[in-house]
Amino acid sequence: MSVSSDKVTVYQSGPRTGLNPLVWIEITARLLKHRELIWRLFVRNFSSRYRQTALGMLWTVITPVIAVGTFIFLDRSGVVNLGPVDIPYPAYAILGLTIWQLFAGGISACSNSITAGGSMVIKIKFPLESLVISSLGLTLVDTLVRLVLVALVFAYYRVVPNWTAILFPFSLIPIFLMTLGLGFILSLLNGFMRDIRNVVTFATTFLLFLTPVLYSAPESGIFQVLNKYNPLAPLVGGPRDLLIKGHLSDPSGFIWASVLSMVLFLLFWRLFYLAESRVAERMGAR
Repeated sequence: MSVSSDKVTVYQSGPRTGLNPLVWIEITARLLKHRELIWRLFVRNFSSRYRQTALGMLWTVITPVIAVGTFIFLDRSGVVNLGPVDIPYPAYAILGLTIWQLFAGGISACSNSITAGGSMVIKIKFPLESLVISSLGLTLVDTLVRLVLVALVFAYYRVVPNWTAILFPFSLIPIFLMTLGLGFILSLLNGFMRDIRNVVTFATTFLLFLTPVLYSAPESGIFQVLNKYNPLAPLVGGPRDLLIKGHLSDPSGFIWASVLSMVLFLLFWRLFYLAESRVAERMGAR
């Protein structure tokens, strides 16, 4: 006579599935534990990105120069009206694009990070946010390179930054957090629906024209109303104001946009932590 016994696995609500506030300690500890992995992924992405390219990192500055040149041509042709700015327009626009690309380039890189991981996501168990953060690291490098271009353009036009420029790196934290938070959720969605990559490209291009990046903030009309509720407007304009004006033109807007950035970052990071295993399973089933 034989007796068969079935093993029963009981799942209990823990930090991953429940609402335990200690989850943030677990998430942060896990991230710190894998900091070397994040660094190695960043180095791998960096080397593969510029391998077998003739111009290398020059592409980082070529794109904004062409974009600014195009808008200058359109303005002088009477096609668009860029409005008055406080400094020579090329310096104003290059600075705005540098801040904007931290968001747009970061969103694009983060949203493709998990799918670009390929078989590594399926075969190796590791925190998938390592892929997202390492991808955003490339965007930070691009931002540093573009800031060198900003310094050169400022020097050419003899634009002297205000003393509040020392706060410039700190003023970029909110837009960085919003980018990373959105990058978390978009990378998950892209694992389920590959159309997300095209949606991100379209959305960031569309938002570029709605946000006062390459033109001065409108004081009336429909665009003024839209920018009032567009969190990217103060997140781009705030750091630029600190460099040029020495104060925030819209301090209340910058504060509420910063709070929103923090909320989105924490919310989407938590959702990412809950759903990352399902994304790996979904990619393995394909």
